Amino acid sequence: MSASHAVLGTALVLLAHAGFAAAATVHALLRKPDPRSALGWIIACWVFPLAGPLLYLMFGINRVRARARQLRPATAPPRAGPLPVIADDFALQLTHIGDAVTQWPRIAGNAIAPLENGENAFPPMLRAINEARRSVWLATYIFETDPVGEQFVSALAAAAARGVEVRVLVDGVGEWYSWPHVVPQLRRRGVRAARFLAPRLFPPRIAINLRNHRKLLIVDGSTAFLGGMNIGGREVGKGAQRRMADLHFEVRGPVIPQLGRAFAIDWRFAAQEELANLPVPAAAGQAVCRVITEGPDEDNDKLLYVILGALSVARTQILIMTPYFIPQAELTAALQAAALRGVEVCLVLPEHSNLSYVDWASRRWWGPLLARGVRIFLQPTPFSHTKLLVVDGAYAQIGSANLDPRSLRLNFEIALEVYCRQSAGALADYVMRARAGSREYTLQELEALSLPARVRNSALWLLSPYL
Repeated sequence: MSASHAVLGTALVLLAHAGFAAAATVHALLRKPDPRSALGWIIACWVFPLAGPLLYLMFGINRVRARARQLRPATAPPRAGPLPVIADDFALQLTHIGDAVTQWPRIAGNAIAPLENGENAFPPMLRAINEARRSVWLATYIFETDPVGEQFVSALAAAAARGVEVRVLVDGVGEWYSWPHVVPQLRRRGVRAARFLAPRLFPPRIAINLRNHRKLLIVDGSTAFLGGMNIGGREVGKGAQRRMADLHFEVRGPVIPQLGRAFAIDWRFAAQEELANLPVPAAAGQAVCRVITEGPDEDNDKLLYVILGALSVARTQILIMTPYFIPQAELTAALQAAALRGVEVCLVLPEHSNLSYVDWASRRWWGPLLARGVRIFLQPTPFSHTKLLVVDGAYAQIGSANLDPRSLRLNFEIALEVYCRQSAGALADYVMRARAGSREYTLQELEALSLPARVRNSALWLLSPYL
């Protein structure tokens, strides 16, 4: 090849790169909601010839947003009807916040039962599947094919064989936590199963950040289970054999159709099948509840707004348990403000999670909180995967979301608001018992960290928006 041809080829490559990079830059500027994300992608697109724009095309574009928004108008529920007058000013303020940012109405007459760890949660879940007569809808992030997972596969297959409408939705990345994969096993045994945004090479789709992290089981439209537990043996164990501690919930009452619509929207997206609305069951308890769905297809950060609202109206106590704590600036400010006005703010976190780099990044966020009076307690092993927010012993949030950018911005999550002093009070007691078995982490301990540890934590802290 002559020198002139080489120069011409190089010029064409550079011209193509400039065009692709410019197009990606305009797209990121107009579409990215976070300036840090936009800036990072723009730099990558210009620094890495052709590879940068290609990576942005594969990983940087939220392709699920437009598709999901097309599905939303047909499936959005009606606005709330009248509820009993709420005399508690705290609950009234928080209700207004939820009404403003969520699509779901508040529903009275529900019962919430906590189920600690897999040995207490899985038996009633399996019993409900075995007794199902009309429908079983199951969504999970991880569905292991170990002995525990096999029990669920067998129960689901038996339900499908006797004519029950069984639908199982497994996250396309979460399925890879176990081999062999569960979806082929379910399909071979007659169960209708689908993957949510499974990775593929052609056409390329490797959406690591757009995961369906919801854990939800709805049986016959009358009983539901939700929380933080995946399906598998890691949720079960005794003594030193326990790998993980967690809290799941059994829900009964008129709020279940809201949970059903949340599942149906995800199922329609993944399987292109419309599921019928569930009938409204009779009242089963005293809790007023509301479903909050969160995901990258949403117009705003609904779950974050409701959490911030709960923190802003707290009078006496804020209790938080979460396995991964990487707070956004707004959340840090809300926790600091609550502590400064005299509210007891208590975070119960695992001393060691299953992701060391998240632990290191998290510690970089603790200093400003500790300096303003927020108390942090570290739970010893086993790793606690529990996700709870309890405010003033009167309000609680339960569900699948962690307090980190991945849950609050990048994943599809589900939460249930619980307005009930009896239920929230019991959960506050649960957190306080966990706190009693934990050690308090102090500002002095944080300041005593070695220089290498501080540098390590700060380096991971820079990556916090992407962890």
